[in-house]
Amino acid sequence: MSITDPPVAVRPAKEPGRPRQILLASLGNAAEWFDWTVYVTFAAVLGPQFFPSGDGATNVLETLSVFAVGFLFRPVGGLLIGAYCDRRGRGAGLRLSLLLMAGGSLLIALAPAHRTAGVLSPALLVAARALQGLSAGGEGTAMSTYVIETAPRRRRGLYSSAIYISTTLGTLTATFLALLLRNTLTPDQLADWGWRIPFALGALFASYGWWMRRGVRETPAFGAVRERAHRPAGEVLRAYPRRVVRVAGFTLGATVVYYTFAAYLPLYAQVHDGVPADSALWASVAAQVVFMAALPLLGMATDRFGPRPMLLVFGGGFVCLTPVLFAVMSGSAVRLFAVMAAALLLFGCYATAAPAATSQMFPTAVRSTGVGLPYALTVALFGGTAPYLNEYLAGRGHAAWYPWYVVLLAAASTVFFLRFRGTADADLTAVEDTGRAGAGDGGTARG
Repeated sequence: MSITDPPVAVRPAKEPGRPRQILLASLGNAAEWFDWTVYVTFAAVLGPQFFPSGDGATNVLETLSVFAVGFLFRPVGGLLIGAYCDRRGRGAGLRLSLLLMAGGSLLIALAPAHRTAGVLSPALLVAARALQGLSAGGEGTAMSTYVIETAPRRRRGLYSSAIYISTTLGTLTATFLALLLRNTLTPDQLADWGWRIPFALGALFASYGWWMRRGVRETPAFGAVRERAHRPAGEVLRAYPRRVVRVAGFTLGATVVYYTFAAYLPLYAQVHDGVPADSALWASVAAQVVFMAALPLLGMATDRFGPRPMLLVFGGGFVCLTPVLFAVMSGSAVRLFAVMAAALLLFGCYATAAPAATSQMFPTAVRSTGVGLPYALTVALFGGTAPYLNEYLAGRGHAAWYPWYVVLLAAASTVFFLRFRGTADADLTAVEDTGRAGAGDGGTARG
């Protein structure tokens, strides 16, 4: 059985506010990823509060294991919030994800330390990360689907750059806050109560993002199928199994690359290469600013050349350069900046191309579920475990193995990129272009 969208031949009223709608959604996305990133940014401080083993390396490892636990809930969030988006609308899903993130951040901010509550303390931390995992699993697909369905057909790459610009803005804000707290509080103050500040602010930011997203209009594509968007999520797996696998294949290398080079590398440089904390954080800030500045240009390149060439640049680049990037990084904040900037620029080729490529694989009625479930599952299995695996291998004298793990996954994704030829995405096109008919699963997807 094939789930398809019927032809849509009526052009909706022109919407002059597309950039404003993307801005409203992006502000919420920035708040979402501030909350998500703060956890790993403060991992070295959180460890002794929740896992007081007395061994700094063990504390970090245990804290990162909870970071990975949060990822285990991302597939559930991708499924539940993806299905919610397909039933209630993209805007509704965007708002729900922020409510969950605000709740998780508030719970961490209020959680008692281990010395006060014993085993209850790490249990509350796990529960909070579960809420944040549900949120992050839904946010990624809801934001991507909303942007693609809102963007003009020939500017989807440029509009997609807003996803990671806002993601990086949230990450940068978390990094700046870490720098501020490290330079204004003593180590004892930071360990005693200062670590609660970013999570309390995160709950506040997420609540504000939810309020901003009340002004988000529904996408025309979803509006055209709203009355028929009530199919069970299980039908996605039955009707589109190859496309589900394709989304997972697209995500495989990218998620490991992002959580290695954007999220974890500054902590790795501090713990294993002796880079001072402030220097590592400033290197991260500078690299992410370069990334943000380049994203609109990479988005325009995606619109000019198409998603496939950009995806191949990303995949091939990391297959060839990952061992080199790790080899030149050690011992210097300047080198850390150079490695992070180069890696993020390569990742930007994926960031601007993948949303359009994956969203076009599914008709509107099941797009959020079709993209969200395999994406979140792959991120959970490979992205969420990347920092833990790197730390584990380094702690056992096998740090040199990890770059080749990244190469392997990047190569696997490149195989999927090579087989990708695009899809008809007729239901999206029909909303913009009078006379275009939706083809659903009968489109021209190949590979």
